[in-house]
Amino acid sequence: MNPTPLRILVHGASGRMGRALLRLAGERDGLRVVAAVSRSGGPLPEADATGVPVLAVADLSRAPDCDLVIDFSLPEAFDGVLADCVARGRALVSGTTGLSPAQREALDAAAARIPVLWAANFSAGVAVLHVLVRQAAAALPGWDADIVESHHVHKKDAPSGTALFLGEAVAAGRGSAPHYAALRAGDIVGEHLVQLTGPGERLELAHRATNRDIFARGALEAALRLAGKRPGRYGFGELLLGGGTN
Repeated sequence: MNPTPLRILVHGASGRMGRALLRLAGERDGLRVVAAVSRSGGPLPEADATGVPVLAVADLSRAPDCDLVIDFSLPEAFDGVLADCVARGRALVSGTTGLSPAQREALDAAAARIPVLWAANFSAGVAVLHVLVRQAAAALPGWDADIVESHHVHKKDAPSGTALFLGEAVAAGRGSAPHYAALRAGDIVGEHLVQLTGPGERLELAHRATNRDIFARGALEAALRLAGKRPGRYGFGELLLGGGTN
């Protein structure tokens, strides 16, 4: 007999990530999307294809029971979904960016009651790279540290959020931030190189993304790994490597 699948609600379902989650969820055994929530609640082809009901944000409280919420929405919608997860005891996986300091504090407070995983990047490779970079920077504290990131010509922010995320790992390991360099060229999905340089040698740790679906697949993997955990703040890389909370 197959185990009971993890019941997931996708919040922010009309965005690029939300639609990818609805499209790719069927690839994963052990989970089932029970509802999708968007700002308007209008039809979504990805939801219609699998019979998933679509609700408006205003109707979130009427959503069917679920075990975990995957949230890729906007900061103005984040408070409501976080409060709903806490009230109903649902685990939360979120990739909503642009959160205020107060919203980040609310995440920490929620983690006392539910399992919470927030990440700026849901690439499994980047999550593991973050852990490895922190370890390498701690082992080589006197070496120069540089991060070079490359993206498509339409990306406006520089350094990228992922580069800054990896920079946090460098700083956590050695106590000081790295230098950054940003390249914008062609249709590059995303490349990040962390370089540690000492006398006569250089260590390079790199990640290259070639398809944006990796981020949705990573969020689904995070959901499966977070399910059943005790309340707390969890890091994606630590879950992938078998660790615990941050």
